[in-house]
Amino acid sequence: MEKSAKKVRVGIIGCGGIANGKHMPNLDKIDEVEMAAFCDLVEERAEKAESRFGAKGAKVYTDYKELLRDESIDVVHVCTPNRSHSFITVDALEAGKHVMCEKPMAINYAEAKKMLDASIRTGKKLTIGYQQRWRPDSLYLKEATDGGELGDIYYAEAIALRRRAVPTWGVFLDEKEQGGGPLIDIGTHALDLTLWLMNNYKPKMVVGTSYKKLGSQTRTGNSWGDWDPKEFTTEDSAFGFIVMENGATIILRSAWAINIADPKEAVCLLAGDRAGADMLDGKLRINRVHNGRQCIETPDLKAGGVAFFAGSSTDSAELEARAWIDAVMEDKAPPTRADQAIVVTQILEAIYESAATGKPVYLA
Repeated sequence: MEKSAKKVRVGIIGCGGIANGKHMPNLDKIDEVEMAAFCDLVEERAEKAESRFGAKGAKVYTDYKELLRDESIDVVHVCTPNRSHSFITVDALEAGKHVMCEKPMAINYAEAKKMLDASIRTGKKLTIGYQQRWRPDSLYLKEATDGGELGDIYYAEAIALRRRAVPTWGVFLDEKEQGGGPLIDIGTHALDLTLWLMNNYKPKMVVGTSYKKLGSQTRTGNSWGDWDPKEFTTEDSAFGFIVMENGATIILRSAWAINIADPKEAVCLLAGDRAGADMLDGKLRINRVHNGRQCIETPDLKAGGVAFFAGSSTDSAELEARAWIDAVMEDKAPPTRADQAIVVTQILEAIYESAATGKPVYLA
């Protein structure tokens, strides 16, 4: 559709925490968008979302298939538990809608492949909600890696470690609904960011381990209150050793609860043969040798920068939403391509499989 031709009419499927905390508030900032439909199994949630964000005449549904029958809807945001990402997305694409699906893409590679295939078959755009790419430090480092400043990136760490920050609401602790715990919840962000910065999407072999060491404990000191051990059916930490086809190594570390004093989330470390970079100290650092001396560059990310969109902020979720709507309006590639996101899901599934079997998983 041509930009400014008409409003982009968006339907929200799943009106829970991620929709209210990320998707709807940021879509609401975009003049070219009108949220025209809201669907949730709990009707009151959909009604509340409609009353706050709905355009004039917006409709409320409890059955997402009824929403998809509305031919005036251009775009659907899938903000449901992980288990339902695949079939809702496929149905939406088949109904002629462009789809933003919240991360992770799906609970396994086979389900993600159905999504990718449906997008190709229908010609409709599909993107996955990996907004960490849009942080100022991520964008700066991406420009550096794409420009070859780090050289051949042969070692990386993808880190998403919380000391005690287990999400105790919704279905986060339900392995059936979510497909896993911290690995698929926050490890997925760290891995996506790392692969994107490396521009390397060809995994060869994966070894993984997962643990449930703290999930059965009480008096936990958890940031969001004690969890119920009986409901905690996922891992509380998981780790992966990934070898790419070109020989590069990635170590992935993820946890909702682990006994470390220095937690870090959705950050990475990169080592290339010309320079290295990390986000481990609360800021971006690029290390290199210059004039025969070791030096560290710490860019000031609060000053200057690129104005991606008129009036845009530096908030990553807002920039992602704006880029997504622009991709739809201007018929451009979406901010996170599905053929990239599917590799994240493939690796995560391999880590879980390796952890369960005690054997490496070969992907190439």
